[in-house]
Amino acid sequence: MTDFYQHPQALVESTTIGAGTRVWAFAHVLPGARIGAECNICDHVFIENDVSLGDRVTVKCGVQLWDGVTVEDDVFIGPNVTFTNDPFPRSKVFPDAFARTVVRKGASIGANATILPGLTIGVNAMVGAGAVVTRDVPPNAVVVGNPARITGYGDTGTNPGAAPVARNTGPGAGAPRALSVDGAALYALPKVIDLRGALTFGEIDAHLPFAPKRFFVVFDVPSREVRGEHAHLTLQEFLICLRGSCSVALDDGEHREEVVLDDPTVGLLVPPKVWRVHYKYSADAILLSLCSEVYDSADYVRSYDDFLAMKKTSADQA
Repeated sequence: MTDFYQHPQALVESTTIGAGTRVWAFAHVLPGARIGAECNICDHVFIENDVSLGDRVTVKCGVQLWDGVTVEDDVFIGPNVTFTNDPFPRSKVFPDAFARTVVRKGASIGANATILPGLTIGVNAMVGAGAVVTRDVPPNAVVVGNPARITGYGDTGTNPGAAPVARNTGPGAGAPRALSVDGAALYALPKVIDLRGALTFGEIDAHLPFAPKRFFVVFDVPSREVRGEHAHLTLQEFLICLRGSCSVALDDGEHREEVVLDDPTVGLLVPPKVWRVHYKYSADAILLSLCSEVYDSADYVRSYDDFLAMKKTSADQA
């Protein structure tokens, strides 16, 4: 109990508080709460019994953390953020178990945001001020609004598809431009224009980076929702937005980059072991995916934690 600081006007009943943590005036920490090291619990914070905080967590003024909330390391919770733990609350009526809400490592939640019960805020995600979060937030996503919608991904930047690759109007194709994400590249496909209109094409070995064994097409996406959110162990993808536009966020575990696909003469190569997210579909978007392998559910890595573990294992073995 002597390893952390408690303001004289704070009420701290828990004995599980890490070294270097500071609990400021008028905060109230119930006996069952577990708080890690080097946390900063600001004025007028209430922390209930079944709450766990990791290390280096900042909880700003006016926040209540109710039973069922778990906060991992290095999380920032802004002023007056509201957590909830019962989807159908009634006075003096208690559920058998409160919904579990998890805020993953490195996430930040802006002032006055509201988090509905039972959700997960992903690793390094950013929740904008005043957002009302009604669904899980993917890792690295930036969400704003009511209800909260994904507007971007952290540390990606944005590369319009047409700008980084050489353009031409003949039968040849421009040289591919490598992206910061390992193995990913943008390809300029041939573009032929005459009085009858424009045409683009691709030939194996000449324009395409591999011989496709499968294709699929995404269209009539009803909103600007997220698709993808996975990696592949061996499969390569070549993405072409035939109509409209969409964005693709890529992540190799160290670098992240976002590409806007809005030109049918630009293809994006997504190599194996790269996490990809498709989002920001325009209403008329048609996205073609050429695949190097036939469908195999075992080739998918669908958990971001599993993806990071796979990348770490690969790096350790290199």
